[in-house]
Amino acid sequence: MTRNKSLKINKITTKSKYFLSISLLAFALFIITLVNTNSFAEPNTPQTEITPINDFIGIEKSTVQMFISNDNKLPWGFVEGKILNHVVGYPVIIQIFDNDETIAGNNIGAVRFAQTPVDDDGKYEYKFRVLDSNQGQIKHIFNGNYTVKIFKVVYLNPNQKII
Repeated sequence: MTRNKSLKINKITTKSKYFLSISLLAFALFIITLVNTNSFAEPNTPQTEITPINDFIGIEKSTVQMFISNDNKLPWGFVEGKILNHVVGYPVIIQIFDNDETIAGNNIGAVRFAQTPVDDDGKYEYKFRVLDSNQGQIKHIFNGNYTVKIFKVVYLNPNQKII
């Protein structure tokens, strides 16, 4: 192998390594961006507990955290979900508490209480106003950290037939 051929192969190898390094760095930044995106309400794992009402049904309480950014431009927020073993005829009760505000006798401030129907397939959705606009003035109705409690009536043993 001549010296010129050796230099050309070395240059190609160096360029390939440089291109591979840049590609890996771009891919890593892309993955970090996907994982670390601040969205309107971050999905998170709810804390869930079930309190029996009788031998067949109970109230399932799920608690999730919600963050609404001061930079939010969307006028509406929502709480949605799907209940796998819902009892037909019972609505979902939703309570939203402000983590930065307190009420006497409570460690967090109450902001909004609502109930919403459950579809036949177990889906529910509650929409609420986040921004208000009056004569060009934007007012943040929701801003910051909130605790959301969702109460659902569910079958305790979904495979058990009730006669």
